[in-house]
Amino acid sequence: MTKFKMTLTGVAVPVLLLFASLTLESANSAINRPQNGHDQTGTLQKMIVENGSVTMQLDLNGLNGSGSLVARPVMLLFAAAPNSFFPILIFNDLLRGIEPGSMALAFRGSSSGGVNFLAQSYGDQDAAGYNLPAPLRTSLKRLTLEKLPPRQGFELAVRDSKTGFTFFNVKGPEYDYYAGAQSFTITGGRLLLSKEFASALRMPLDAGSLVGTISVGAALQPIEITHVANGKAQSVMMPPLQHRVSPETPNLVPGPDVIVGDIEDVDQMGNTATQVGLAIGTDSCNNGDQPVDWFALPNTDHPVVPQNLYRMSGGEDNQERFEQIGQSWMKHTFEALEDTVCGTCDTSGCQTGTHLCPGCSDPYVASLNGDQNLIGSRAWINPFTGSFPSNANDHTGHQHDGVSHRIRVETSDLIPR
Repeated sequence: MTKFKMTLTGVAVPVLLLFASLTLESANSAINRPQNGHDQTGTLQKMIVENGSVTMQLDLNGLNGSGSLVARPVMLLFAAAPNSFFPILIFNDLLRGIEPGSMALAFRGSSSGGVNFLAQSYGDQDAAGYNLPAPLRTSLKRLTLEKLPPRQGFELAVRDSKTGFTFFNVKGPEYDYYAGAQSFTITGGRLLLSKEFASALRMPLDAGSLVGTISVGAALQPIEITHVANGKAQSVMMPPLQHRVSPETPNLVPGPDVIVGDIEDVDQMGNTATQVGLAIGTDSCNNGDQPVDWFALPNTDHPVVPQNLYRMSGGEDNQERFEQIGQSWMKHTFEALEDTVCGTCDTSGCQTGTHLCPGCSDPYVASLNGDQNLIGSRAWINPFTGSFPSNANDHTGHQHDGVSHRIRVETSDLIPR
């Protein structure tokens, strides 16, 4: 389908030291566990990685099965993708837990044999001048560090964000939070060769062997602040995320970084007896300094656009409750148009159309985001890796009505209360 632009009516990312061992807990347990026989009172912050750096030191001899007693180290340097959803729970300025999430890694360069190499472009493995195994070299520009759900055997893993292929499991990481600087570190993480990677290297018996270490240093920012009294939440505030790009002073963050730069408007596109189907016009922007893959289905290298509808209600000023009242399926992006909604659009050295270039924007008017044949089920998408199959917008086997797959909202929920 040909994309077009028009204006429609449419809605839519060291001062404190910890002693003894850290027990990871959920957000609920972080505020409900008694302290000194009393329910806890204080402030619970859910924080994510605003920016940071990740270092992996690997032993090339260990990865090629040479059996050499002498290590051949290479250090890989990454920038953590800005605003990575790697949730960290802080209660009264103390680290209380880490929830499942992921931190995308933007490759920046390497150090090997005392010589430093900078990548000439994002994921430019050849510029680094080292000899990594082919599977890892191919995936360098799309690695992610994941916090795994409970009962997975390991807390962390290094994976290919597109395929979900696990390269390393991480054992023994130590976590620290420094309240004054709102900074977070992971140290002492041992990289163990996964079964998948060991099989790909034709070294299945070496699965679980130690092949390196990983460390993380990150600045955090809160996305949810809950005030708790006697173990019960009294109020919740969600601060806005900070993005650094603007038309006046463009300051792009490392790697690719897709944000919603503008919400145009809301359009009602259908209805049933008790529900309406809404769609939101959005402008996606690349807040990063490297291009973002924007290939159309059946290629799976592109972002997706979920649409949600919320309302504030209750009390004299309608500020008592924040409620979600509707959500849509996922819009799969295609054909980046390289506009300037978010600032200076730099297309130099960037393959336009199939990539959203640094600083550029791409519009999706409400009629496109609400086109029932262009959106696919959320269930197709892995929430931790973002991966999905090439037929993720398959609509065979069911019929559409006026609200199918759009932001489905009960008409009664649109009445102010």
